[in-house]
Formats: sequence, C-alpha cells, structure tokens
Amino acid sequence: MDRETERIPSFLDRLRDAKVELAFIADPDSVFYFSGFWGYLGMDWDRATMLALARDHEPILITPAMEAEMGRNMSGINDVREWIDGEAGEWPAHVQAITTKIRPRRIGVDTYKTHPRILEVIRQVAPEAEIVDIATIVGAMRMIKTPHEIATMRQAGQVAVAMVEAGRGALAEGVPEYEVALAIIAGGTRKAAEFLNQDQVRSLFSPTIYNLGIMQSGRDMCMVHRRSTVKKVESGDPVYFCFCGIANFKQFKLGFDRTFFVKSADKEMARAQETAVRAQKAAVDMVRAGAVAEDVHFAAEEVYRSAGHGLAYRTGRGIGYSFLEEPQLKRGNKAKLQAGMTIVIDGGVTIAGRGGGRVGDSLVVNETGFEFLTPYPRELAVLR
Repeated sequence: MDRETERIPSFLDRLRDAKVELAFIADPDSVFYFSGFWGYLGMDWDRATMLALARDHEPILITPAMEAEMGRNMSGINDVREWIDGEAGEWPAHVQAITTKIRPRRIGVDTYKTHPRILEVIRQVAPEAEIVDIATIVGAMRMIKTPHEIATMRQAGQVAVAMVEAGRGALAEGVPEYEVALAIIAGGTRKAAEFLNQDQVRSLFSPTIYNLGIMQSGRDMCMVHRRSTVKKVESGDPVYFCFCGIANFKQFKLGFDRTFFVKSADKEMARAQETAVRAQKAAVDMVRAGAVAEDVHFAAEEVYRSAGHGLAYRTGRGIGYSFLEEPQLKRGNKAKLQAGMTIVIDGGVTIAGRGGGRVGDSLVVNETGFEFLTPYPRELAVLR
C-alpha cells in the first residue's frame, strides 16, 4: 500500500530543482495526497488547513485544533500544529514561525488552488520571498497513478456502478426524481461500506455518498447540470444520471454518466443518445499511451459534426484526487497520454428545449489502450 508521506521526498527533490526552499500546500486534495489527511473545514469557514514542506525539515501539518486529533490519526505527519480561533495569532502565527525559521528566498504555492487570504498572509510574513507557482510540479506527480491508486479507483468504479444500478432500479413512471436520488445515495453508500469493511485496519473514511448529484428527466435533459427535483418521472422520459460530483471513494473522484428511457424512447432523443454513445466510442478508441489529448477530442467532434450537431464542451479530463486534473481532452491541448493516467471521456448532445443524450466513463490509460474503471453497458437503454 502507498503511504502518502512517502511522496514527500520526491516532491522535495522537485522543489530543489526548481530552487524552491519551502512550499505551502493548501489545496485539500493535495493535502490528502501528501499526508493522508482530509478534514471538513477550510477557508469557507475561515479555517485554514495546510502542509508546510521544506528541504531538511520535518513536514508540518497546520490545522484547526478541533481537527487536530483527526490529523494525527489519519496522516503520517508527526509535527501537527494546532490553532484556535481568536488566540495567539491563529494559523498565520504558524506560517510566520515557519518562514522565520527557514528564511526561504522562494516559496512555492499552487496559486490557482490557494485561497487569497492564505496568499496574503504568506506575502505579509515573508515580504522578501518570491512566490512561485508549483501547480505543474504537484500536477505532474498526481497525474500518473500507482498500481495501488488504480486499484482503489477500480473500487470507486464499482461504487459508481452500484449507484447507477440502484438508480435504474428505482426508476419508474410516477416516481419523484428525489426518490431516485435517495436510492442512488443508498446504493453507493452500501457498496462503499462493503469495501471499507474489508480493510484490515481501522478506516476513518466515510462510506456515505454525499453532494448533490446531477439528474434531470424529460425536456429538462437540455439543462445539463440540473439536480433532482420533486418532478415525477413520466412515461417516455429520458432520465440522465451524472455522478461526477458524487462518485467518490477514499477521496478518489470519478466521472460516470448514464441515460435511461422510461417505457419508450422518442426517435429524436434516441438518435441524440446514440450519437453521444458513438462520439464517446470514437474518442475512447483513440486512447492509448502516446495519443495526443486534442486528437481524442477531435475524434468525438467529427461524430457530432457528421450528425449535424455542434460541440458544447471538452470531450474529457483527467481525474483522480480532484474533479479536474490534467490533461484536458480539448482543442489546443497537445499533451500526450501516458500509461497510468486516469481520465474521463464523455459523449453529449443537447437539443435546446427538447432534451439530449449523454454518456460518460472513467478509464485508465495503458501502453496498448485502456481499461474501463466504470464497466457498465453504454447502448440505448429503454426500461420497460
């Protein structure tokens, strides 16, 4: 099994090459990646949690006192520095103490994922230090998954499949969308709990599926990110499930979409769904180590164009510790896929005011092709 803190020496080597003496990691996904700790607080509550990583110094976890015990139990970090609201300068005091001791000339941060308040404090306590964006360093490390990470993502895929099966089982004429959403949450939670119960060590991961899942039915299919409502499913409705914000297991995020038709399928909507599936397949068939990201996108784009549709969004993106990682599969991205990358590939057609068709899967790239992380039928599905 990977130990998250084992990644820190490699990260510090990369900092040395970039001539960065100290890094503050504030993105929750990267805090987990390097330490194994994930809390519930953050700058939305004005409560900072971050890692301080520097060459020739022990890693430091800065966290609110109320989550310090979790930090010690979850992470492999020995130096956990607590802070309390309104006392002793709070978390900025720890940032100041660290920078005063190390006296870095260059401080690394992921500027895109670091809260402006944290950046402001770093600049205040170390005004002479140059702030360096280390997003590419962190991203490059997280982009290629280890065999252990891929094994966990396979389990996440099984959780996602359990969710779609539970949702499909609850779909019927007259059933409110929110009842289907509740079934999805229950199905995924039970599968996640099954895996966590198999762990040989005490797990502090929660199996409970959370966040508002994306679901729409009928003509609302054209509202790509609508959530479940009290609307009742009607005969002939297409129903779209998107699990991109809720298919999470052990902090790994997947993308996974499916569409079902209740009792019958309108010909126009059926064609839209079949086009989405063909576009996704065209893109998926391009996936292998060495393939260029935008070429995968162009394969799907050609299917849409030949079917008389435009293109509304990218064909895919990297996933794993975050909802969005590199590479993005879109026009202009000439990055080459590498074995061990985990990506989402979507197919989608929107017909304004009428509906549309959608499908999406997560997969892992290998030398000769790929492996689906979300193995589930993709053909047109009409529930009788």
